[in-house]
Amino acid sequence: QEWQNPFATWNPLDFCNISEIILPMDTYWSPPIFILERVNGQDPELNYMVLTHNGSFNSTRPFQVTLTCSLIILKFPFDTQTCNLSIASFLYPAVTDFVMKTRRTPAEIMKDSQSFFLTDGEWKFTNLSIIEYTETLDDKGFSVVTYLITMERRPTLYILNLILPTCALYLLDMAVLFGPSSLEEKINFQIAIILGSSMLAVILNNSLPTSSNKPPIIGTH
Repeated sequence: QEWQNPFATWNPLDFCNISEIILPMDTYWSPPIFILERVNGQDPELNYMVLTHNGSFNSTRPFQVTLTCSLIILKFPFDTQTCNLSIASFLYPAVTDFVMKTRRTPAEIMKDSQSFFLTDGEWKFTNLSIIEYTETLDDKGFSVVTYLITMERRPTLYILNLILPTCALYLLDMAVLFGPSSLEEKINFQIAIILGSSMLAVILNNSLPTSSNKPPIIGTH
């Protein structure tokens, strides 16, 4: 965060060439903002800000939060999800008191974010866009900045553990059903196929995400 305070300025030549100082967050006014989609998280312990001689404040506070996100997993495991991270403050009206702007472009923020994002995880960070708008609440406009984060799921693990065994199981079922074996052998093998399909369905149920209105295609038979 960066903001200006014209009442917190000084001439470095009058104070031993000191051009900036570090102060606690409660020393001066700081922007009261919060994340709309936040449901849980850890508040930062770095409650300090840097004040320069021209009245510019700079505060870098790392947050680790859990956000709510509406998932669409119909195409699982080849799905792409877009989640919002909205930063707002409903204490000061945007028209007269408080307006938030992003300092960097989405391309610059995405480049920095990719350096921090885990590259060997389940998700691949693909795109980031920013929307700055005014939210109307009780006939007052409040400044909101929303980051649209797009992530693509890495399907390799699910293909090897779920899709290929399922396809192999049903292909084997069809091969035995139309094969030249006797009826007794077909019945015994069909029972084994049913047991195998039941075990695979239990494994599949534990592996598939559940936070979606529509089930994935791989989970419907």
